[in-house]
Amino acid sequence: MSGRKQFDIGAALDQAMRVFWQRGYADASLDALGSATGLGRGSLYGAFGNKDALFGKCLDRYASIYGAQYEQALAAHPGDPVRAVGAFFDVVLRRIADPSVPVGCLIAQSATQSLTLKEENSAQVRGLLDMQRQRIRAALADSSADSQTLDELATFVVAVNQSLAVLSRVGASDAELRSVTRLACTTVADTLARAVSEDVTQS
Repeated sequence: MSGRKQFDIGAALDQAMRVFWQRGYADASLDALGSATGLGRGSLYGAFGNKDALFGKCLDRYASIYGAQYEQALAAHPGDPVRAVGAFFDVVLRRIADPSVPVGCLIAQSATQSLTLKEENSAQVRGLLDMQRQRIRAALADSSADSQTLDELATFVVAVNQSLAVLSRVGASDAELRSVTRLACTTVADTLARAVSEDVTQS
């Protein structure tokens, strides 16, 4: 049996993720990360590599936790893309309202600080946003609207999601955030209906 102190890698990663989520990459000092995880710098480096590598692992951790929830919500209403988008926003609002996690979104927080990130981490953030867009685009594909409209709506929904994270960090109420998602769903419904109608007219 080694004399080294054992620790839970997953739990330490969760605590580091919370620091990045709350403070952002630039303000997440090694001292703050060490305090949150209970690890000294040597142990942090030994377990996760440098700060950039740790941040990358935290992004992956965040994406695995919430990405699965988003995917499940978007797949819950086959044939009804508007309800699927509404279910996606419900997951987002539940995360924002959860008092056990920091406000906002780690990916949105990281995107706003992209200039301070190493290229590898910046590319990772872009990739996670694109993955979110692809999930939403797949849910919208149940509509018979044209591809360009579906692409534009998927980007729109991602943009609304990121705005919810920003608004929540400056104290927007649940009612205010829900009004945003309600209008977003109305926009999706109206845009899909208009696109389908135009396609029928042109046929």
